[in-house]
Amino acid sequence: MGIRVAVAGASGYAGGELLRLVAGHPELDLIAATAHRQAGQPVAAVHPQLAGLDLALTATDPATLADADLVFLALPHGESAALAAALPETVKVVDLGADHRLHDAAAWARYYGGPHAGAWTYGLCELPGQRAAIAAANRVASTGCYAVATTLALAPLVAAGAVLPTDVVVVAASGTSGAGRAAKAHLLGSEVMGDLSPYKVGAHQHVPEIKQATGATSLSFTPVLAPMPRGILATVTALPTGDADPREVLARAYADAPFVHVLPEGAWPHTAATAGSNACHLQAGLDADSGRVIVVSAIDNLGKGAAGQAVQCANLMLGLPETTGLPVFGVAP
Repeated sequence: MGIRVAVAGASGYAGGELLRLVAGHPELDLIAATAHRQAGQPVAAVHPQLAGLDLALTATDPATLADADLVFLALPHGESAALAAALPETVKVVDLGADHRLHDAAAWARYYGGPHAGAWTYGLCELPGQRAAIAAANRVASTGCYAVATTLALAPLVAAGAVLPTDVVVVAASGTSGAGRAAKAHLLGSEVMGDLSPYKVGAHQHVPEIKQATGATSLSFTPVLAPMPRGILATVTALPTGDADPREVLARAYADAPFVHVLPEGAWPHTAATAGSNACHLQAGLDADSGRVIVVSAIDNLGKGAAGQAVQCANLMLGLPETTGLPVFGVAP
């Protein structure tokens, strides 16, 4: 028997990706997958890509999840805290939702609303000191998808004093799976295909998380819905403080990071290259006109932006190499 793992919220896109990764993980045994409306359905009926996974979705019951050694919570924002509180402290938990990411209760109230559930250990392994913190934790708040793409691009530059934290601008395009699986008119294929559209302009909920994780003090963030199922491409710009080469700063910061790749000079990230992987691709340079530092970041929003990042954290929490069971390379074409 391997390490017993359960997935709550397994009917969604992130939940399905978690099931795929856990089912193929050499050290994990998937013992339960729970859902709400889809409870009672075979997993393969909800996720056809998982044909052959002989498991049915069950109702999200704390007693069922309590039998696991580790539980992934892939629930809508605001629903994880109550369920996590009902689980024994001996059960390790990785929350893919936002409930426990923010330290600032006022920021939670402004961007999410409702009571603040308190902060857990933040689950971005590549930040300084976080691998050890995650390995020692029983409760980990995994990162938001836009937050991963932006933080990996920006945090080393702010930490090194290579850019000012006071004037950061991010424009990031995401595939439609980032909006979840619920049926919504603006996510219909006929509405999305052939179109790019901004949303939550000037008020996206990942802004306080990005500021908290990067040290940025002022952030203009514009998310864009793109006509693709998965992937995020973030363009991050900031004012330089001197002559430091931003690409070299990133390369030093991620020299030992197995999933973060600073691309060769002249090669720029694109989302298809990260599809199906837990990788982040980065490139940096200077704008010839404004002099601003530009970093472009690409991830799979369901991989490094959600399920892959959560499994990476779980590996550390369980004393496993962080790469165990995770694809480093993308799938193409």
